[in-house]
Amino acid sequence: MRLGVLDIGSNAAHLRIADLTPGYPPQPVATLKRQIRLAEAINREGVVGRAAIDRLIEAVRETAAVAARHRVNELVPYATAAIRDAANRDAILAEVLATTGVRVGYMDAEQEARLTFLAVRHWFGWSAGPILLADIGGGSMELAYGSGETPDLALGLPLGAGRLTRHRLPDPERVKNKHVKRLREHVESVLAESVGDLRARHRAGQATAVATSRTFAQLARLCGAPRAKAGPHVTRELRRADLRAAVELLACRTPRERAQLPGVSAARARQILAGAVVAEATMAALDLPVVRICPWALREGILLDRLHHSAGHARHLSVVRSESA
Repeated sequence: MRLGVLDIGSNAAHLRIADLTPGYPPQPVATLKRQIRLAEAINREGVVGRAAIDRLIEAVRETAAVAARHRVNELVPYATAAIRDAANRDAILAEVLATTGVRVGYMDAEQEARLTFLAVRHWFGWSAGPILLADIGGGSMELAYGSGETPDLALGLPLGAGRLTRHRLPDPERVKNKHVKRLREHVESVLAESVGDLRARHRAGQATAVATSRTFAQLARLCGAPRAKAGPHVTRELRRADLRAAVELLACRTPRERAQLPGVSAARARQILAGAVVAEATMAALDLPVVRICPWALREGILLDRLHHSAGHARHLSVVRSESA
């Protein structure tokens, strides 16, 4: 079976095509990534602007054509928090369907956490024991804990790096110390109300702490982890002790200057500071001195979920839904 997964995130639309064979990991066939910059186009009322919608439509049209050329058996297009939480979400999805013929769905944050956890479990295997997972996206952060293929506990919090940049940093070009302090206080407050059960389970079960997402990967590289070209199987870690210095480094630079730092991409340079604050506060709240970086995340979780389903596993998870269906 050949499956295409189209992930529409806060910054980019990313298509991954893979062949799925029972008993084997997904075999990559092709990828395509197009910058759509949704996060920077959302106003304070949560409305995605016209230019970003046009970029999204063009990206969906292009990725659908690539999927067709590669003769995928199924295309799974889904949007994460930037679209899911947008005030004009339904209008956007309806317009995408009308202009491209592609019905884009979306998942709730808990479902994202569960599918990402599935990917992480397959990457690290059973020897990792219980896993505590953190995933910082543009619109939300997902957390999960469990000893099996699916987590015993999964939740999503409104602590995405793009969302916090938009609402908590009035001038991302020149960030003031007082705004960083207020941002940290807000993040700590949300975590204090939400992660008590996760923290207790982690302490009781001695879980392997894992982080995934481009935000965590770029922060790990900034703090000294090996480059991407070293390959996905090289061990990468991020230590909490290094994050405070990273926050200070990022706070005193403009987005253009941040993009010159190791690991920081131009597409995420505006929101990487907020991401670093969330990462540091989350690791502190969960008492994590270090997290291991996993190269697999939500896209791989969807591929693995479809593979389980095709093999007849009853544990199949419903992946997407769309109000425009």
